[in-house]
Amino acid sequence: MDEKFQRYVSEIDQGFGNTVEITGILCNIKSRYQRIKIYETANLGRLLMLDDIIQLTEFDEYAYQEMMTHPALLVHPNPEKVLIIGGGDGGVAREVARHKTVKHIDQCEIDGEVVELCRKYIPSTACGFDDKRMHLTIGDGLEFVKQRKNEYDVIIVDSTDPIGPGEVLFGREFYESVHAALKADGVVASQSESIFLYPDIVKRLYGFTRELFKYNGYAFIAVPTYPAGSIGVCVASKANPVKKPLRQMDEDLKKVLKYYTPEIHEAAFVLPAFTKPWFE
Repeated sequence: MDEKFQRYVSEIDQGFGNTVEITGILCNIKSRYQRIKIYETANLGRLLMLDDIIQLTEFDEYAYQEMMTHPALLVHPNPEKVLIIGGGDGGVAREVARHKTVKHIDQCEIDGEVVELCRKYIPSTACGFDDKRMHLTIGDGLEFVKQRKNEYDVIIVDSTDPIGPGEVLFGREFYESVHAALKADGVVASQSESIFLYPDIVKRLYGFTRELFKYNGYAFIAVPTYPAGSIGVCVASKANPVKKPLRQMDEDLKKVLKYYTPEIHEAAFVLPAFTKPWFE
């Protein structure tokens, strides 16, 4: 059946899958790096898929975006300069910009077509690119970060899965470069996959950050439209513990958040018993 007549789209990953009812196809193009599809769905708002992997739906994107951002920024004493690697939908940038301490945001995204299509079709996340503090570069994240030394307070790695253009962001060389690009009290937060689907990747990224940083931890995020309903973020710091907020949120930030709270911050680092040997 031709795709335009299909009523459902599915993502299957490691034996798990999600199926979403769609009502229209907004775009379906092949960029230099990947296949980009954006759908209108029956109940979940708009849906972004890259190489047939669900990146976000408007229904629950806030859970991922908030947890990728606020645990890292709130364990830094005064985050002023932030780098985002990836994040072409703009959602992490939107969350970073909600912090009044932040004076400058750099972002390096490899696929400019993702940015432009999200600007056109998913402005609810792509509004993050409109902040006056934002400086967007279309390019390779590894090469970008390798050229920076002792420059950032926080780096957020909002990568796709470890295939295609996102694969390089899961290697040790990248994390060594991130460490060098951070200031003495710098913090990194990295998309670190699901404990249920990718235990080897979770252990690998946790291992890199444990070796390179004084403090680190893996936090669980519930995202219903991802396979197995979960993903995680690895947060690491050169100077301060990461499992409790160091700073309080201001009232304006509290009013707009839908998922993150100080209690969720602490609870997210409490993991199931089967993962305990990974983190000892």
